[in-house]
Amino acid sequence: MNHMSGTATSISGAQEMPIIERLKVRSDFLRVAATRRRWATPGLVLQVAQTPEEVADDGIIRVGFTASKKVGDAVTRNHARRRLREAVRQVMPAHASPGRDFVVIARANTVRRSFNDLVSDLESALQKLDVWGDTKPSSPGDKSAQ
Repeated sequence: MNHMSGTATSISGAQEMPIIERLKVRSDFLRVAATRRRWATPGLVLQVAQTPEEVADDGIIRVGFTASKKVGDAVTRNHARRRLREAVRQVMPAHASPGRDFVVIARANTVRRSFNDLVSDLESALQKLDVWGDTKPSSPGDKSAQ
């Protein structure tokens, strides 16, 4: 299956969270890197590009993961990618703007950094790259939505 997570709807069904799909083709990784929109944090590097029109869908966020040999041996690289996938699964459906492709690059610190710090790194990178979108459905008692 191509999706990291399915669509999630609020109880009322009013707002749908975007689906996360994986980038797997090298040309997609190169296209995202060529835009040169990136932000580095201690735990990860986030790159972003607009999704091409031929595959664009408003409800989809496409994400690719990579870890070079600088991160460590194969076991360490896989561990780093697993941690990044989980951070993306927790943050991006609610906060990343749909219609964009993201590449998340592991750094040497990715496996040593606390998971909460990794999530914070991802959140701050999304904000710095100006792709932070709040797609969380507002709760009835939320005063910020009024």
